[in-house]
Amino acid sequence: MPRVVSVFFPTLATDRVRRGDPSIPAEVPLVVVARSGSKRWLSAVDLNTAKLGLHVGTAAAKAQALVQGLHMVDADLAADLAALERVTIWALSQYSPIVAIDPPDGIVMDTEGADHLQGGEELMLSGLVNRFRARGLMARAVVADTWGAAHGLARSMSAETKVIPTGKTADAVARLPLSSLRISSETLISLRTLGFQTVGELAATPRAPLTLRFGPQIGRRLDQMFGRVAEPIDPIRCREIIEVHRAFAEPIAAAETIGKYISRLVTKLCVELQAKGLGVRRTDLIVHRVDNTIQALRAGTAKPVRDVVWLTKLLRDRIEKIDPGFGIEKLSLAATMVEPLDDRQIASSLVDDAAVDVGSFVDVLGNRGTYRIYRLAPVASDVPERSVQRISAVAAEVGQTWPMIWPRPVRLMDRPELIEVMALLPDHPPVWFTWRGKRRRVKRADGPERIFGEWWQRTSEWAAVRDYFTVEDETGERYWIFRSGDGVDLDTGSHRWFIHGTFA
Repeated sequence: MPRVVSVFFPTLATDRVRRGDPSIPAEVPLVVVARSGSKRWLSAVDLNTAKLGLHVGTAAAKAQALVQGLHMVDADLAADLAALERVTIWALSQYSPIVAIDPPDGIVMDTEGADHLQGGEELMLSGLVNRFRARGLMARAVVADTWGAAHGLARSMSAETKVIPTGKTADAVARLPLSSLRISSETLISLRTLGFQTVGELAATPRAPLTLRFGPQIGRRLDQMFGRVAEPIDPIRCREIIEVHRAFAEPIAAAETIGKYISRLVTKLCVELQAKGLGVRRTDLIVHRVDNTIQALRAGTAKPVRDVVWLTKLLRDRIEKIDPGFGIEKLSLAATMVEPLDDRQIASSLVDDAAVDVGSFVDVLGNRGTYRIYRLAPVASDVPERSVQRISAVAAEVGQTWPMIWPRPVRLMDRPELIEVMALLPDHPPVWFTWRGKRRRVKRADGPERIFGEWWQRTSEWAAVRDYFTVEDETGERYWIFRSGDGVDLDTGSHRWFIHGTFA
């Protein structure tokens, strides 16, 4: 069953202005002003302005009189739409093959079969919102069974993310305001005049009188919200995306036929990639069915390729995921992520010392859903948790190694865990420590190894130090623990103890 994500940007216009002009202080209230003739009003307000009591629709002159130092910018709908388009194209390359603009302030994605690549729907939504926040965009995201339900919930809730379980759409939307139905403002005013306030009240009303008075729009929107009528998402495409199509006079459905045309589309796509000197990293197969619904398959590669045989295999391996329904009337194949690729001579199999290419193996695992394949590489940092980074499984060597002056644990925790310790300050190892509810008596210890904070990262690390010890308990287990601070001056750390890793 389709799963649809609606992402709402409540402060898109003001966020765009701040991103374009970093000189505007973050604490200064910012508004966007629209005009029609001599009338000027606020068309968008940021969080600072909203806290001061101003809202969309307030007269610009009144807002300027009420708030001192208000920063006002003229509205630019074309720039807002262009920013929304850039966000949509980015989401297309990162999250789903089917992503579209949901104007004027959102995007919509069909994530059926794609959420597991992000760790599930909850992690996908939280990661999506956090990535937008890191780019200066405030966002709310909802995943539901239908576009209408996700759209309405995203614009009516105060939480950042929400997951509506499959089959629970009716209960979730019953209390939504009528404005979430995406109907005309005239119809909305008339319905409120008649006493309707929520979607549930309207859905419980006989359909015939509503259709007779307001036309078919209300019934269609209700059916789309509750999933009775399909609402396909037309994925965004830009000129930079290389895409090939094949339409059929008679719908196709057999797996063998689908596979045959996939091979032809891949061949055609690789010819266009060859002409532009590009290789594909991510391909999307869009399946248009005769019932006006769309299904998509995504295949990724660890490095840019344009090998017809290999790309065809990656897509054919997933044909069983395609549900042709009553038939397929069109297939589209798009290269949504490309990189430059030069022609290289293929190494001869007679050469014994030819490098082993694991890219194909990574591709197979990746397209089965295990996209979190990576290698660990060193980073020039003395702070242990900053001395390692994740890189692509087939990335080139970074040319750095970890210093081996002091031993390092084979398992380094993502975050140090607090432990209880009895130790003599300032530089003695613990006598015992308690970790995860179990007390361990220390039989042997080595250290301390002092690691200083990186003052260029944060001012709070100017005087910060850690004293690391390698300790062995009475069962022979070895741990890497440290004390925050030098054991004398509290300005150097809290003097609390943490465990940071374990040895083999």
